[in-house]
Amino acid sequence: ISERIGCSQSAVSRHLSGKSVGRKKCGKKRCTTRRGDQTLRKIVEKDRFQTLGDLRKQWTESGVETSRATVHRRVLLNQKQRQKRLTWATEKQHWTVAQWSKYFFRMKANFACHSEIK
Repeated sequence: ISERIGCSQSAVSRHLSGKSVGRKKCGKKRCTTRRGDQTLRKIVEKDRFQTLGDLRKQWTESGVETSRATVHRRVLLNQKQRQKRLTWATEKQHWTVAQWSKYFFRMKANFACHSEIK
């Protein structure tokens, strides 16, 4: 079997005996669940300009006990997201007050439409 699939005999033996199943993963165990991370995303979406301390407090109130460092790791943007934000901000860098007013009016109307749907 090992020659046919291209691995060692000991790997095949461990697999067939069940010893490779349930092996411990390396690294630190996650302190939050996917559901907890989803809760944090919802908290962030409500107000994107909250401090990490405020986010942690709200996350803790929702039942997820974590450190400020954990919140920081979960909230950080990846490189693609950072680039998109920078591009967006650069495009709007020289907008007039009228342009911003029009933008926020559209955003507010869009938000109102989505709120009615839910």
